[in-house]
Amino acid sequence: MRRAVLRLCTLSKGLLTPGRGLTQGSQNPENQRVFHIHEACSPIHVNHVRDKLREIVGASTNWRDHMKAMEERKLLQSFLAKSQEELPPRRMKDSYVEVLLPLGSQPELREKYLTVQNAIRFGRILEDLDSLGVLICYMHTKMHSTKMSPLSIVTALVDKIDMHKKCLSPEQDIKFSGHVSWVGKTSMEVKMQMFQLHGNEFCPVLEATFVMVARDSENKRSAFVNPLIAEGPKEEELFRQGELNKGRRVAFSSASLLKMAPSAEERMTIHEMFLNTLDPKTISFRSRVLPRNAVWMENSKLKSLEICHPQERNIFNRIFGGFLMRKAYELGWATACNFGGSRPFVVAVDDIMFQKPVEVGSLLFLSSQVCYTQGNYIQVRVHSEVANLQNKEHTTTNVFHFTFMSEKEVPLVFPRTYGESMLYLDGQRHFNSMSAPVTLRNDYLVEP
Repeated sequence: MRRAVLRLCTLSKGLLTPGRGLTQGSQNPENQRVFHIHEACSPIHVNHVRDKLREIVGASTNWRDHMKAMEERKLLQSFLAKSQEELPPRRMKDSYVEVLLPLGSQPELREKYLTVQNAIRFGRILEDLDSLGVLICYMHTKMHSTKMSPLSIVTALVDKIDMHKKCLSPEQDIKFSGHVSWVGKTSMEVKMQMFQLHGNEFCPVLEATFVMVARDSENKRSAFVNPLIAEGPKEEELFRQGELNKGRRVAFSSASLLKMAPSAEERMTIHEMFLNTLDPKTISFRSRVLPRNAVWMENSKLKSLEICHPQERNIFNRIFGGFLMRKAYELGWATACNFGGSRPFVVAVDDIMFQKPVEVGSLLFLSSQVCYTQGNYIQVRVHSEVANLQNKEHTTTNVFHFTFMSEKEVPLVFPRTYGESMLYLDGQRHFNSMSAPVTLRNDYLVEP
């Protein structure tokens, strides 16, 4: 029976290329070496990736001892580099990681990843991608002078996740792979892919780009990371794309509607929508009526509350970013389902900014809203915030953007206020940033 194996591999023919079969690769040990997580080379389950991360960081698995473990990490401060030049450069292949999720060969795993419709829970996939991204960065920054890493690596941004297909069988093995593709002074871009076994071949399902940042051992200030060497044209192109992605993110942030007024074209769009909602029977700007097959944006909301228990903490005893993504995605999916009147499937995820950490014990408020629609597409924005129990103030921690496709055409969504108009334009921008409209098969859906 095939078992889940996490491999840290060198690659012989480029990066992020799907292999054939569970153990595909060069059979010549001189061309490809396989490093197993445990010295005894015992297989590791995909759900044990977080256990490996705790081992790298030295975090406690017992909530009662977490403060003691964090105090011990202070001793690692002396291992931090004073500049990036002190650190040895690394290659992309040095951080390459594969993780196998054997849904086919180990049926007992399926229930965790299964929906009532016999589909794959995409929220669980988000959790796995987040853990894998952190592990990849620890492989890039691995130090031989100390067993535990002095770095605290955290997710800063989910830049983009693009789905290639919704044909995900809960009865076939899944493989994740990824590596560091770009490095700044203190940040790293990680490229990841997900494949599913069909016959004897792993077929691509999604591509993801995460941005991770390195902090010191107490997670209080930035820390330097190893520079990256690109070997060959393919890797040089990946690194160049990382630079372009950074520039695009800076430009997108600078043009944010929270900082700048809408463009002339966007202002015209909002004005035309406003005129389309005026009651023709009255000559008044206050008389508003919905056009045919339309919904007011304010009526597309759903909300939820999560109590953040220690079970969902990460290796630094904050709430696990993958858990936050899963909860936001599930609420976003429910919002799209309720709005469109059918079971939607995810097409793209982008621009998830982790603005502030969520502490264990927090009350996490999630608010989801449809902010843009076009044809069968539904753009959903999920806002998360935590409440200060002393002064009752709420602080934004994350904003999530999800693009769904419904099985049928959905109503238009119309803003009623200026604030909603800005949400509409922001949703339109995120929708237009999607790589390309997709046509996906309809046999297995990707659901919460």
